[in-house]
Amino acid sequence: MEALNEHRASALAAATPVLRVAGLRKRYASSEVVAGVSFAIQRGECFGLLGPNGAGKTTTLRLCLGLIAPEAGAIDLMGEPVPPRARIARRAVGVVPQMDNLDPDFTVAENLLVYGRYFAIPDAVIRARMPDLLEFAGLAGRASSRIQTLSGGMRRRLTLARSLVNDPELIFMDEPTTGLDPQARHVIWDRLKQLLARGKTLVLTTHFMEEAERLCHRIAIMDRGRFIAEGTPRELIERHIEPQVIEVHGDGLDAWAAGDGARLAARLERSGDTVFCYDADATPLLGSLDRASGLRYLHRPANLEDVFLKLTGRELRD
Repeated sequence: MEALNEHRASALAAATPVLRVAGLRKRYASSEVVAGVSFAIQRGECFGLLGPNGAGKTTTLRLCLGLIAPEAGAIDLMGEPVPPRARIARRAVGVVPQMDNLDPDFTVAENLLVYGRYFAIPDAVIRARMPDLLEFAGLAGRASSRIQTLSGGMRRRLTLARSLVNDPELIFMDEPTTGLDPQARHVIWDRLKQLLARGKTLVLTTHFMEEAERLCHRIAIMDRGRFIAEGTPRELIERHIEPQVIEVHGDGLDAWAAGDGARLAARLERSGDTVFCYDADATPLLGSLDRASGLRYLHRPANLEDVFLKLTGRELRD
């Protein structure tokens, strides 16, 4: 009976969301930057939060962590109400901020050590965890290095390792690969996949659609403080976009787009010097393009970026 009760308790814990948000609202002056957002995140999943600049993503994360107070709504983080018991909840949470905030006066090891003290972790425990953390970050042998000597990718990996000092169950990551070159970005992706394989839960904001498609089990697209679409990457693509895309550019684009492009494509969009043609069957469009002179094109399946741009628009956001 005792074993059965323990099993039931374990199953209940696994089924309980690590983060539950209902009707969350936050206003700055006359602008409501988070406007009635609701969602829940299960243990072991990667939840992606996408949106243009100013959509409310970072504010939502700060609200969930109890760093700022909402005007309305309920937040339950790791079984604790936020903001009243946010400090208690954050003991089981790691955070990778949008901008690195490593202390330049400390070494790599000292940055981990000092951060661990915020969680009241004994120095001996932090030092025991340090080799694995540095190995995970690809920084083995760099414990005594000063922060100024590290590359941007190294600093980002150290920030990720620092977020794991307290062995968190849930990790918030605000644009973890922004500013990194492709090689460094792929290394970070590999580390995040390792965390998911270890049963960690990730909340990820990103502007890289490929990153979201590779890592996220579920995605919410946010715009002007509201969730405008939710689902798995594949569900969002199937639900919101035509399956085939042809990107066309080159001499004679305007005439072709006004003629065969407009006639044959289910939907056509112009962005700069490129026309995007969307359809379920690209065969007639491809035939027209093969007969046209001076035009170049790329035929590909629809992806998450196509969904993002259709739902949020192509205009620049500051």
